[in-house]
Amino acid sequence: MVETISSLSREYLPFFVRGATGVEQVEVAFTVPGVEPVEGDWHDAEWKPDSVTEHGATARILFGPGGTVARPDGTYQAWVRVTATVEQPVLPAGLIDVI
Repeated sequence: MVETISSLSREYLPFFVRGATGVEQVEVAFTVPGVEPVEGDWHDAEWKPDSVTEHGATARILFGPGGTVARPDGTYQAWVRVTATVEQPVLPAGLIDVI
């Protein structure tokens, strides 16, 4: 899936995380496609209110100028990292085209 967003827009980008309970720490990173994130790439995200289901929950991050993170025009790989008591999955979450 490729999500397209204007570089002038500020909006929440949602990412569904299977198995999440909505209480774990959640972070999002944006990298060049094919490159895994390093520690400095991660940005705090949040769980979308009322998004928890029996299958998981939706994380979100405010993307764009004045948001939690902004990127110039280009294509980026989104990643979601969830920190739970024992597990810490890092999940590729699709491509973002910033135009």
